[in-house]
Amino acid sequence: MTEEQWMPGSKKELMSAIEREWNLLLKVAESLTDEQMSTPDAGGWSPKDNLAHLTEWMTILIGYHMEKRPAHEVMGVSEEVTKDWDMEVINPVLFERNKNRPREEVLDGLKQAYRSLIAKLESTSFEDLLKPRHANDPERRPLLLWVLGDTTDHFLEHRETIEKSVREN
Repeated sequence: MTEEQWMPGSKKELMSAIEREWNLLLKVAESLTDEQMSTPDAGGWSPKDNLAHLTEWMTILIGYHMEKRPAHEVMGVSEEVTKDWDMEVINPVLFERNKNRPREEVLDGLKQAYRSLIAKLESTSFEDLLKPRHANDPERRPLLLWVLGDTTDHFLEHRETIEKSVREN
């Protein structure tokens, strides 16, 4: 979420950008063999792990950011895990929870999370997405930044990670 962050000018533009990145991600994911899908990269994450990670963060986007439920409840972890909102704590917990799940289960979960997120976004007005995510945020950053961060930006980041991993392995 940088100063240069692209911001859509309408709900239609947002949904189109999300769909475009989603389709590119899914095309890569579905093109992988079982072996490629489960082969870890230098950081220890397989493409399947990257996809499970995206599933978790779409779920967090819906439950925590959009519905404003407690993060630990949305993630199904102890309050200790989420208290400082430290990705170096949260992501390894999510990774461990998902690392042994089978490919089809991960892909099915990913697609289900995406469908749920799209339904949530479709029922949310663009004006609501432009409202500050946190009432006490001095920068008054809109919820839309978190939506982009957990969709278009995140899909692109992990698609590129997966593509790089496949090239190197």
